[in-house]
Amino acid sequence: MGWGKRVKDFFGVQDMTTGKPMSKLIQFSLPLLIGNLAQQLYNTVDSIVVGKYIGDTALAAVGTAGPILNLLLVLFMGVATGASIMASQYFGAKDRDSLSRVVGSTIMLTLFSGLLMTVVGFFASPLLIGLVAPPADVAEGAITYLRIIFIGILGGAAYNILSGVLRGIGDSFYPLIYLVVACLLNIVLDILFVAKFNMGIAGVAWATIIAQAVSGLCCLIRLVGMKQIIDVNRKTLVPDGPITRKLCMLGLPAGVTQALFSMSAIVVQGLTNSLGTAVIAANVAIMRVDGFAMMPNFTFGTASTTFVGQNIGAQRIDRVRTGIRDLLKLALITAAVLVACILLFGHGLIGMFTDTEDVITIGIHGLRWLALGYIAFAVSQVLQGAMRGAGETMLPMWISIITTILVRLPLAYLLAALTRSEAWPKGNPEALFASLLISWLLGMALTVIAYRRGSWKRRLPEALKA
Repeated sequence: MGWGKRVKDFFGVQDMTTGKPMSKLIQFSLPLLIGNLAQQLYNTVDSIVVGKYIGDTALAAVGTAGPILNLLLVLFMGVATGASIMASQYFGAKDRDSLSRVVGSTIMLTLFSGLLMTVVGFFASPLLIGLVAPPADVAEGAITYLRIIFIGILGGAAYNILSGVLRGIGDSFYPLIYLVVACLLNIVLDILFVAKFNMGIAGVAWATIIAQAVSGLCCLIRLVGMKQIIDVNRKTLVPDGPITRKLCMLGLPAGVTQALFSMSAIVVQGLTNSLGTAVIAANVAIMRVDGFAMMPNFTFGTASTTFVGQNIGAQRIDRVRTGIRDLLKLALITAAVLVACILLFGHGLIGMFTDTEDVITIGIHGLRWLALGYIAFAVSQVLQGAMRGAGETMLPMWISIITTILVRLPLAYLLAALTRSEAWPKGNPEALFASLLISWLLGMALTVIAYRRGSWKRRLPEALKA
């Protein structure tokens, strides 16, 4: 009986308003970290299968579609962030009625936004791919990939948004289980569709949307079944005006921030495409490795938001400072270990995606540039997550505007122009990674300043207002 209770407590909903902050954060973050790594495995397996079974041109096509897809997904990002913040605060306040209305409104917003994105994304795919002007053979594959992904985008929207709600109320375990199941399904379908049925890029896309649909449906079933915490019924599924408005207002800056990152990636993708197929393919491999390196940072950012949100809802402001300090320690240690692994095993990591030696060489140099940035990004994510948990989503947005629009974009093109040579007539590809590293370092500095000034704390008394 005692063992069963311990298992249930560890894997169940986490109330982070009580107990030692470090223990609670580890308990919450571990399943979340594994889940984020599994989610990154989606794209990585796609890239490995494409690169090994189809070729570098197909790998470049998937990489070209990525930033554009991310740009169109900012609507989901905004809804997920707002819902997670509100869910954590109302859960901490033990306000069952408001929490139920948040969940119901979020489910309906997910349905509406998913259907809207299916229509817009499918028909706009050729135009969007044309904006980054890839080579003709790359463009054809990218359009095919995007259109199929948009056909099934509702499944991905459901998982990303509804898992955010689950994590907001302290449940990081079940989203992990659903994601692992979907990831394994994705791997099996990838190999089946591409290696056995020779479906090419289309097979990779179909495998992804089928797996995402499974994970999204599981999250919906889990929320509906949590009758001890929330009520999901006809009444709560009617969108609540004030709840929906606040959800959108909280999520809008996060959506804008993601949009800035995505637009920046699209603009830089145009520069990347001008450097040739080898650079495009190397950049895809780097970004896949980068995705794994970034996952712990995003994990601790989410944990920070949930921890701060729940404790503000419970009016336990005294726990916030201790929890953030503990989380920074975890994030910095994890980032340092990952950086060491990247520096030691860079050749093997890039070699998973391609056998072309020129592509591998470019990829190794890119990873070396980005390594230090992962430590800086760890600090930024934890502190910005704390601000979001308090309901302050504007400051992180402004920091992103400065570092992405005003610094990273012009710097990438400037460095490319300054590094032109006979070998690289349109610029050295290392300009791409140097500009990204500089923007991350600046972002950390601005985030630390904003956090230490404490202006975001003025929002604490308003945190429970609907």
